[in-house]
Amino acid sequence: MFLVMTMESLARRERPEQRLDEGLLGRVGRGDLTALESLYLQTEKAVYALALSILRNPDDAQDVTQEVYLKVRAAAHLYVPQGKPLAWLFTITRNLCRDLQRVQARTGQAPDGLEDDVRFSYVSDPTDRLVLEAALKTLGEDERQVVLLHAVSGLRHRGIARDLGLPLSTVLSRYSRALKKLKRCLSEEGVRL
Repeated sequence: MFLVMTMESLARRERPEQRLDEGLLGRVGRGDLTALESLYLQTEKAVYALALSILRNPDDAQDVTQEVYLKVRAAAHLYVPQGKPLAWLFTITRNLCRDLQRVQARTGQAPDGLEDDVRFSYVSDPTDRLVLEAALKTLGEDERQVVLLHAVSGLRHRGIARDLGLPLSTVLSRYSRALKKLKRCLSEEGVRL
């Protein structure tokens, strides 16, 4: 129960989920830097959470997050409104993460992995940080995506399902399964739940 409360409080601590205005992308495509700033402020935590769930390295996730917005600025004029602007950002994020993973594999650079002093820029509470570190270590990519999108960016399950193109039931079951794994992992590490 503590784990669920921790994840829920972490999600609520962030700003409440709001629908992203598709008009922002059109304005960004026309060179409006104020719109780009607004888009960044509304979506950066979700983009970072997705990148972190894929790359499992906070520094690489921050680099990819910045690169996403460079790509958006360059390609926003190509965006075709379909009611899912965050899904478009997630596609760019996933593609950039996969590109980075391919480069790292080709050059023999293994990701640094997690260290004891990993700093999550959005998480200051030590318990929340412990839960997120456990999530990165123990969960599969699909589970990490759902948990981090919910916990770090504050997206609701219905929004995650919409933006990842998954049924709501799939997102809910992944989240539930992930919480059970995290609870088991944290109790094995001696964290009182």
